[in-house]
Amino acid sequence: MDLSYILNEFAEERENYFNAVSPPIMQTSNFVFNTVDEMRKAFADEYSVFLYSRGKNPTTEILRKKLAALDGAEDCLVFNSGAAAIFAAVFANVKSGDHIVSVNKPYTWAQRMFDVILPRFGITTTYIDGRAIENFERAILPNTTVIYLESPNSWDYALQDLKAVAELAKSENIVTIIDNSYCTPIYQRPIEMGIDLSIQTATKYISGHSDTLGGVLSGSKKMMERIFNSEFMTVGSGIQPFNAWLLIRGLRTLPARLDRITVSTTKVIDFLKKHPRVESILFPLDETFPQYELAKKQMSGGCGLLTFIIKAANIQQIEKFCEDLQHIFMAVSWGGHESLIIPKCSSLQPHEFDAVNPEHRMLRLYVGLEEPAYLIKDLEQAFEKMA
Repeated sequence: MDLSYILNEFAEERENYFNAVSPPIMQTSNFVFNTVDEMRKAFADEYSVFLYSRGKNPTTEILRKKLAALDGAEDCLVFNSGAAAIFAAVFANVKSGDHIVSVNKPYTWAQRMFDVILPRFGITTTYIDGRAIENFERAILPNTTVIYLESPNSWDYALQDLKAVAELAKSENIVTIIDNSYCTPIYQRPIEMGIDLSIQTATKYISGHSDTLGGVLSGSKKMMERIFNSEFMTVGSGIQPFNAWLLIRGLRTLPARLDRITVSTTKVIDFLKKHPRVESILFPLDETFPQYELAKKQMSGGCGLLTFIIKAANIQQIEKFCEDLQHIFMAVSWGGHESLIIPKCSSLQPHEFDAVNPEHRMLRLYVGLEEPAYLIKDLEQAFEKMA
């Protein structure tokens, strides 16, 4: 299915809404039935009909079908946040006494679930360096039911060999789940590489405007229906019609935004690599990246998220650099129109900072839609003000 067709036409039955170019927002909580038998059938199979917008809604269905096609998946569910999608994917595939293998340092709220919530039910998690398939092999136990991946990771961009992990997991009857937020399905397609469930936060590149939240979970129709009838409906974490409409709007320009961001990111990286205040940069598709060959193999692009390690003798220098930036905002997330930065030391107390530790001097930079020269000029003036 052509990408342009998915983004602009697929799942949009315009004849049903006055041939409007943009689909309407079906801002309704419930739907009317003409006969008792129709209602009876809806109660028996809410996955297939419109009964109550906590489950299905015409606007969210357009988005759902587009996102499944984008992922190359049979079906998908759309949640009100990426964290909700992660929660449902994992909970649907574990039971009391099970074991999970996860890559090191996953998304904060995924790790909180592994460390705080799941242990209440006797579910344990082993964290591994996912860069070597042997580490997965050693970590698998008889009660392992889930392998959780994040490739690339959102700070150090550690990759996993997705095909190798998928083959291993299938041989052990283990479900594989990946957070694919860094690449989006435009630049990496985990389902085609054998991964069972692919997650992305639609808050980021899918939205593109930093004005709504969303989470996507794609996989087989059988798995999506099972999750819909359990975790999705019970928790009530599905996306609302207006938010879904905003994400449909974001999808229209997704390839154009990613193309522009990719070009700008290359120019910013070139600047940072030559700057005397920068010790090193981390970006999967830069030739200096340790897993560059694997990145080229399973990613067709790298978007706008990178990390650079700044040369600084103390935490105050890093804080000053970030606070002196005039056009790059200090904020979490990425994928919107605006460029953003996060210093790793913001998660540390000042007395915990160790200038010898490169991780403490990391800054995660997201390159947005501004002109690259505009961003480079901002970075340069902030570097110049460092003591």
